[in-house]
Amino acid sequence: MAAPPPFSIEARGATDVGRRREHNEDAFLVDTESSLFVVADGMGGHAGGGTASSIAVATIEERVHAARAAAPASFAAPTAEDAAHFPAVLRQAVEAACRAIYGAAQEDPSLAGMGTTVTAALVAGRTAFVAHVGDSRCYLVRGGRIFQLSEDHSLVNEQLKAGAITEEEARQSRFRNIITRSVGFEADVLVDVVGLQLERGDSLVLCCDGLTNLVADEEILEISTSSGLAEAPERLIALANERGGDDNITVIVVKVDGERKG
Repeated sequence: MAAPPPFSIEARGATDVGRRREHNEDAFLVDTESSLFVVADGMGGHAGGGTASSIAVATIEERVHAARAAAPASFAAPTAEDAAHFPAVLRQAVEAACRAIYGAAQEDPSLAGMGTTVTAALVAGRTAFVAHVGDSRCYLVRGGRIFQLSEDHSLVNEQLKAGAITEEEARQSRFRNIITRSVGFEADVLVDVVGLQLERGDSLVLCCDGLTNLVADEEILEISTSSGLAEAPERLIALANERGGDDNITVIVVKVDGERKG
């Protein structure tokens, strides 16, 4: 049975150093040809953080492009059998990034301890797959509502799930920047991967904690739905900067716009 026509995907991303940092340690990728979108928030100081996030984005891009070159038909109009392989493609790409970052740190003492968050979305046909490590996020915007697809790998989220703190206390916690899982700090990493069936009119929003620490989910929903694609990431970044911009801010908005023609 032939696979249904894939959706048309449009996306726009932007990053900003913020108002309190001297260097931008974030990196991102918007690759509409491969329908691959990545946000990485590096840590370990300017040299380490920026290096880790850049290695992560480049390695994931390289691995996904290699998989696409090996099976172009599977990416163009995947069957259900094809789609079953995409979680492994994304997971292995992030694992490869982890090894590359860790290896670079072993070779250069000035990069010791560097790591990065990674949130990557790959759209194949009518399905989106999201790979996630750390506290950068991926949201689904659908039918006037917003849903967080990724789960924060953070100390505050663990406290919240355990009932030790309230949501308000979580938002104000001085520990909110402590993550419990990262890419590259060790040679191996556990990668969360989720998949969902897309619907026409859906949007995905990928962003780092420089946005979500200052901008509420409901505000992300309002701006991503009321703004044109070209303006949405910049408006979200501007709002975070208006509220102090205490970290680097990176946002990608991906819009699903009906069936692809031709």
